[in-house]
Amino acid sequence: MAEVGWTLKNLFIVFEGIDGSGTSTQSNLLRDYFENKNQRAVLTAEPSSGPIGHLIREGLKKRVIFSEDGRRFNQQMAHLFAADRHDHLYNDVDGVYKLLSEGKHVICTRYYFSSLAYQADEDYELVYDLNKRFPNPDLVIYIDNPVEVSLQRLQERTVKDVYENREKLMKVRENYRKIFSEYEDKLLIVKGDFEIQEIHSKIVEYIEENFSG
Repeated sequence: MAEVGWTLKNLFIVFEGIDGSGTSTQSNLLRDYFENKNQRAVLTAEPSSGPIGHLIREGLKKRVIFSEDGRRFNQQMAHLFAADRHDHLYNDVDGVYKLLSEGKHVICTRYYFSSLAYQADEDYELVYDLNKRFPNPDLVIYIDNPVEVSLQRLQERTVKDVYENREKLMKVRENYRKIFSEYEDKLLIVKGDFEIQEIHSKIVEYIEENFSG
């Protein structure tokens, strides 16, 4: 690969995909790539590691009980995710924009696209309104993984959340396709059932072509 000279601001890069797509694996590989180029890079995710993010994670595992009604549960999650997202972006301790200002690339697993894909089935306007003011990242990388491949990978997890089932993942994948068919900023879509290093190479190639000088 060509040696990269960065001339733009530090990048806010988001990975999206249904559960079991390999977003965490690819995030780690991309962080290592930047560091090998002597670029500082930080991994983060949503739900975040902050107080609201912690509450969301406990709710998704059913360690904290929210509504048993599916639609109301999604509404509650949508509000919590939006609150967590605001804190994740703008807090002065380890917020995304604080990290960018320190000269670091920020690589995030999941962003507002996940809220639209996972929580907006019956209340699209609510979820859209909660998220419409959040800025787009510099790049979205969507790993388009077949549902059956994701389900096989999820079987290896000790603890599963409430969204990790075939019916939900099929709907979420359909939602992602609609979202990204209309998205107008920088977007890379890669097949999730390719080999790990092949996916990583496609990501690096895109970044080098679009962001290096």
